[in-house]
Amino acid sequence: MAKTILIVDDSLSIRKVVGIALRGGGYDVIEACDGKDALSKMTGQKIHLIISDVNMPNMDGITFLKEVKKHPNYKFTPVIMLTTEAGQNKISEGRAAGAKAWVVKPFQPPQMLDAVAKLVLP
Repeated sequence: MAKTILIVDDSLSIRKVVGIALRGGGYDVIEACDGKDALSKMTGQKIHLIISDVNMPNMDGITFLKEVKKHPNYKFTPVIMLTTEAGQNKISEGRAAGAKAWVVKPFQPPQMLDAVAKLVLP
C-alpha cells in the first residue's frame, strides 16, 4: 500500500511539481492550499509525511506545524518545510516547532524524493 504525503503550499504550481515527483516515486498525495485547508483535510487517516511551505495566507507553515503537533493522530508525523526562507532564525523556529527537514526552493525533485525517503519508512 502506498504511503500518503500531505503537500501544503499556497502555490498551485509548487503543489503540482511536488505532487508529480511524489506520485512518480509511488506515493499517494493530498494537496492543501494553506494551513487551515490542510487541517480540515486531516480527518484521522494515516498521513506518513507532511511537506509544508512557511509563508502562506490564512495560516502560515510554522503555526500549522504547531497545530499538527497538538493532534494525537499526527503529533509524530514527520514534517519537511519547503520554502524560500533560508535564514537561520526561521530554520531554528521551524525545528523548534518540530520540522524534521528544511528544503529551500527552488529544489530538484530528486533532492525532495531523497529527503522524503529518509523520513518515510518502508
